[in-house]
Amino acid sequence: MSSTIAELETKRAAARLGGGQKRIDAQHAKGKLTARERLDVLLDQGSFEELDMYVEHNCTDFGMQDQIVPGDGVVTGSGTINGRLVFVFSQDFTVFGGSLSERHAQKICKIMDMAMKVGAPVIGLNDSGGARIQEGVASLGGYAEVFQRNVLASGVVPQLSLVMGPCAGGAVYSPAMTDFIFMVKDSSYMFVTGPDVVKTVTNEIVTQEELGGAVTHTTKSGVADLAFENDIEALLGARDFVDFLPLSNREAPPERPSDDPWDRIEPSLDTLIPPSANMPYDMHELIAKVVDEGDFFEVQPAHAGNILTGFGRIEGRTVGIVANQPMVLAGVLDINSSKKAARFVRFCDAFEIPIVTFVDVPGFLPGVGQEHSGIIKHGAKLLFAYGEATVPKITVITRKAYGGAYDVMASKHLRGDLNYAWPTAEIAVMGAKGAVEIIFRGRTPEEIAERTAEYEARFANPFVAASKGFIDEVIQPHSTRRRIALGLRKLRGKALENPWKKHDNIPL
Repeated sequence: MSSTIAELETKRAAARLGGGQKRIDAQHAKGKLTARERLDVLLDQGSFEELDMYVEHNCTDFGMQDQIVPGDGVVTGSGTINGRLVFVFSQDFTVFGGSLSERHAQKICKIMDMAMKVGAPVIGLNDSGGARIQEGVASLGGYAEVFQRNVLASGVVPQLSLVMGPCAGGAVYSPAMTDFIFMVKDSSYMFVTGPDVVKTVTNEIVTQEELGGAVTHTTKSGVADLAFENDIEALLGARDFVDFLPLSNREAPPERPSDDPWDRIEPSLDTLIPPSANMPYDMHELIAKVVDEGDFFEVQPAHAGNILTGFGRIEGRTVGIVANQPMVLAGVLDINSSKKAARFVRFCDAFEIPIVTFVDVPGFLPGVGQEHSGIIKHGAKLLFAYGEATVPKITVITRKAYGGAYDVMASKHLRGDLNYAWPTAEIAVMGAKGAVEIIFRGRTPEEIAERTAEYEARFANPFVAASKGFIDEVIQPHSTRRRIALGLRKLRGKALENPWKKHDNIPL
């Protein structure tokens, strides 16, 4: 018996060593943690239970039969984050560069299948050189098996990808289909074709970081959600983030006890809106003063800054927040902001997370570039997302709500449950000056000015919309948190179903 136990410990030690101490040292030299060290940071201490530690690849070509490493380049299993179950896989760059083999893929698929069966999030730590070339098409088949599970798990369990090293070629499509992507600056990158191929085909010279680094994907492309300084920050950020999410679409969002009074009054909000309609203000201030303890986890903060998305809590319960940001492009909707917010709204709806929307939008961004790039289709994504959402929806119009953008931003007409406006709200087809110049074309400047003042007096307020029932109540800004908290209480039992369909056809 003792010899058997000794053999077990020997095999475990070999698996834990991965590609060997030399490669572990090389990983550390790059400022990166190993696959197992990352799981130690991500998961509660002592909670990780590994599966498939002894799995080996089945390739016999190119001398691979002589290169066997237990675990085959990926550590898989389950653990807890703040006591809540998650399933994880962590690719081990010290073993064949973390390359994906048929057996490597089978390990990932096994824990994804288990996560869907029991209802728990999947967190993938990606650090891989891509497909294992020695295995050829078997490796590609392995990728496709993972992709299929990403598709099936979408909307069933939350999926979070932490890209912590290279992620290239076909490997990028698994993270792309997950709900959120976190990256690490200067050590992680994602691209379909690398700098060498780009140079050969298009003659463009670009570095890995410029082509697909963390900053590129969190600012320009919007592929990733957050960029962290190092592995530790990314893993601790993931721990905080998962705390906001339900375990699955069968579970309610988590609750965190809070001492922040639900009816807290914020007098400073009464002066948040500047005296001039053309002056910006920071919507972050409103969000921080409404959510519990000012705790707002923003998603994609560096991309499409004219709209803010993220998670907060009201009375300890998770809410999704979407808000126009007057500090950037005056808060207009454009292609990038529409796509960013639409995806966020659909995630919240899939997992029964109530949506709170703060509106200050002067319209859609005009311009040839926007029109030719498809603002009509892309803007319709946000409209579609709000219209199909059946979760509780509370909307607060703080200032401008003009034209079609008023409709799009969770209006009463898109089944908004509670639609509030501040006294400073302006709900109209367009701004007063533009409207008057159309209605009274050809009049003198004096007449235009007079009519503009008249239009503002009549329409630059929330009461016309309120008189039609499009606004449920005009509220004092200082009572915004209290109103939202009461509204969310009322809506906890909300039951609303869309007509039966196989699936919808969102304008992609």
